[in-house]
Amino acid sequence: MTIAVNPTTAEAGSRPQGVPGPARLATPAHVIRDDAEAIRIAHELAKEFREGASERDRTNARPLAELDAFSQSGLWSINVPRAYGGPEVSYKTLAQVIAIIAAADPSIAQIAQNHLGIVAAIRTVSDPEQQALLFGQVLKGTRFGNAFSERGTKRAAEFETRFTDHGDHVIVRGQKFYSSGALLAHLVPIVALDAEGRAWYAIAERDAPGLTVIDDWSAFGQRGTASGTVLIEDVRVEKSHLVPGYRAYEAPRADGAIFQIIQAAVDAGIGREALDETINFVREKARPWIDSGGERASDDPYTIRTIGDLTIRQHAAEALLDRAGLAIDAALANPTGESVAAAQIAVAEAKVLTTETALAAANTLFELSGTRSTLAEHNLDRHWRNARTHTLHDPVRWKYAIIGNHALNGVNPPLHAWS
Repeated sequence: MTIAVNPTTAEAGSRPQGVPGPARLATPAHVIRDDAEAIRIAHELAKEFREGASERDRTNARPLAELDAFSQSGLWSINVPRAYGGPEVSYKTLAQVIAIIAAADPSIAQIAQNHLGIVAAIRTVSDPEQQALLFGQVLKGTRFGNAFSERGTKRAAEFETRFTDHGDHVIVRGQKFYSSGALLAHLVPIVALDAEGRAWYAIAERDAPGLTVIDDWSAFGQRGTASGTVLIEDVRVEKSHLVPGYRAYEAPRADGAIFQIIQAAVDAGIGREALDETINFVREKARPWIDSGGERASDDPYTIRTIGDLTIRQHAAEALLDRAGLAIDAALANPTGESVAAAQIAVAEAKVLTTETALAAANTLFELSGTRSTLAEHNLDRHWRNARTHTLHDPVRWKYAIIGNHALNGVNPPLHAWS
């Protein structure tokens, strides 16, 4: 079941109309027991999500039923600490879970990215009382969306959204874009600055008065990420839900690496699915080239060589993703300047290779499968569109830079959510 897009285009000069938030389910979410169960459930969900993924992309539908199943499965609380009743799986496992879901539907996997990142941030910066409150909500199945990025500022890390202190609550005002998951969230963390210019997460109710989420995401890829513009007009947020996000980057912490490894995992999943689609199409539908002398397209020596190359690259990308997850686990266990830098570098290496492999696999799909693979009935271009759109989040040219500068000059990466 999906929600079809219902554009809320307003008449010229009138106020844009928002979309109501989803209802919270009455049944509490399942709580994962261990890493093995997390992987098993991810595979089960991926099988379900894959069946409707192409049609959701084709019709630009919002995956509400799928998202409910995803969050109710317990996979949205897998990094809640054990001390608060969570599974606290390894980040190697968390990245594998996201990659498995992304192979089936990368939009659904991306929606979980900011939620899991916020859970990690709460672990780092919140006091025990706030952790108990917010982790308790997550364990019940509450979904965080996001209202982080802004379109009008000069740089991604600059914000104009601010809040004013009113004693037991704050009032937030601003506007956001690229708000993945906000349409279908229960709570919307808003990055807002205080009077001193420090960034906090002001976690607002999805249908709070003054909070308007507009269904206007129009990118050619990652169409189902439930993103759009968020208008924040004097939105009240209780102090209990005001999280001091800035503290995560005052000292070496793995929070940035955690946000980044989930991005890399989405790309790994896109690459895996594009490669698998290529192999299936070549085996079942493609014709051998006239000069190959083979009976099947899969006998073409150049095709065989290319599939071998892509398979090696995909396996290498997945291995770097695992390595990055282990580095994050080490940094969480002992957060020092060097352990955090090691995690950042490992994640950057994974991000480079997952990006390049996803793009290569999605592009080569058509080269090896032939003109027939471009027919609309197959909708195979969604893999390239998703890869090209998602890999734009964090430019790999800067990943090369921090990796090289660390190796050559011993310079640690900067501490922020993009590194």
